[in-house]
Amino acid sequence: MAEDSSVEFSIVIPCRNEQETIAATIQEAEVTIQKLGVVAEIIVADNASDDDSREIASEAGARIIQVSELGYGSALKAGIAAARGTFVILGDADGSYDFGECGRLLEVLRRGNSLVLGCRLPGGGGSIEAGAMPWSHRYIGNPLLTLLSRILFRVPVHDVYCGLRGFIKNDYAQLNLEQTGMSFAVEMIVKFTLAGMPIGEIPIRLRTDGRTQTKSHLRTLRDGWGTLSLLMNTWFKLHRGALVLRSGG
Repeated sequence: MAEDSSVEFSIVIPCRNEQETIAATIQEAEVTIQKLGVVAEIIVADNASDDDSREIASEAGARIIQVSELGYGSALKAGIAAARGTFVILGDADGSYDFGECGRLLEVLRRGNSLVLGCRLPGGGGSIEAGAMPWSHRYIGNPLLTLLSRILFRVPVHDVYCGLRGFIKNDYAQLNLEQTGMSFAVEMIVKFTLAGMPIGEIPIRLRTDGRTQTKSHLRTLRDGWGTLSLLMNTWFKLHRGALVLRSGG
């Protein structure tokens, strides 16, 4: 969908069986939009939920995009394609991210950055509430994959998996993003970096997941291996001259 010049930014929230937290997430986003005093929209990219997530999100005032292909990246790509704003902000539906940070993300984008990431890890000034992130992700997986991304591609961020982020939609649309799973988050950063687009970062606080009945969609080994494979394949393609960075090319 083409941009609508009257919409400054779109908030895209991926959702799969998030009926416990989706209404509160949308409400927090709406409060932020009102405080900022800008024209914005909230899109819920529903990834084949079989609970009441869609109905709850619609009643809460979000625009629903139904995505049949399963995967974090699949949901986000569909939601982004439907976004009408100049800027797009992504954030999860489980209550772990504070959508009150949208104003800070927008400030960084308005200063000319193409992409801005939140950082939950102390290495980038962030913080994590007790119990909000598994120890294996906090101390092993995320730091190591972030370090590898920094070494291989010189990405200028300290938390490649952070789901709270924003970007200029037109800049994103130039890139050939292909991943359909969790590695989509890392592919985005790598390709913005390789395209020479400016990237910013802000420290944020990760909150405890608000869900009590639904399990996390993260799968440590599967998602970690997927990201490692992405990084190595991208590196080899880059050095063979076989990497397709731009859409349509």
